[in-house]
Amino acid sequence: MAYVIALAGKGGTGKTTIAGLIVRLLGESKRGSVLAVDADPNSNLGEVLGVTPQETIGEILDFIGAHPDKIPAGMTKDRFIEYKVQTAVQEAKGFDLLTMGKPEGPGCYCYVNNVLRSVVERLMQEYDYVVIDNEAGLEHLSRRTTRRADCLLVVAQPSAVSLKAAQRIKQLVGQLQIETRQSVLLINASRGRVDPAQVRETGLLLAGKLAFDQTLARLSARGSSLTGLSRRSKMMATLEKILKKTIDH
Repeated sequence: MAYVIALAGKGGTGKTTIAGLIVRLLGESKRGSVLAVDADPNSNLGEVLGVTPQETIGEILDFIGAHPDKIPAGMTKDRFIEYKVQTAVQEAKGFDLLTMGKPEGPGCYCYVNNVLRSVVERLMQEYDYVVIDNEAGLEHLSRRTTRRADCLLVVAQPSAVSLKAAQRIKQLVGQLQIETRQSVLLINASRGRVDPAQVRETGLLLAGKLAFDQTLARLSARGSSLTGLSRRSKMMATLEKILKKTIDH
C-alpha cells in the first residue's frame, strides 16, 4: 500500500514549495516510485517541479459534463473517467504528476466525485509514495482524491496567525473524518525561536523547523523550479532528516 503524505497550510506558508522538495527528495532517494498529486486549485506544483501539466482532472470533468456524447460507444462513463485519469498522469524524472485543477462548476458532481475518488485511490496504489499538495480547506482530500493519509503535514510560518490557521486545519481533519496515522507541524521560514505554547495549541506534533533560505526565496520569487536548489543545501539536509524521521516513525 502506498505511503501517503498529505500537505496542507494557509496560503503563503511555502506549502507547495515544501511539497515539491519532498517529491524531489523521495525521487532522488530511490526509496520507490513517487506520485505527486497537485490538489490545490492554484495548480502550482508542476511549476515548482519544472513540469507543465498537459491536462487537469477539472478539465476532464468539464469535458465529460459538456460532451457526454463524446464517450466512446461500448465504454461506460466510469471506465472513460478511469481512462482519462490514466492519460492525465505526466511522467517526469523521478516522479509522476497528476494535476487535479479547479473545483467543479455549479452542477451536481456527487456521482462523478465518487467515481473519481475510487479511480484515484486505485491509481495511488501503483506507487510506493504519494505526495498530495492540498489547499487549506482540504476539499480534494475529502471529496476527490482519498480520505486517508499516513502523514498529514501542516506547514506554517512562525507567527500567531499562521499557527492559528494550522490549528483550524487540524480541527477540520476531524470534522471531515479524514483518516490519518499521524498529524505533524512543520515550521517554515523560521528566523529564530518559536513560542512552544502556540505550537502546543495547534494540537499537532512538531516535526521540525526549516530556516529561511535566501536561494529558495529567490527561486520562488522568479517562479523557477526547485532544480536550482542545491541538494547539499542546509535546507534540503534538514528537510531530508525531518522526512526520514516522519516516514520511519
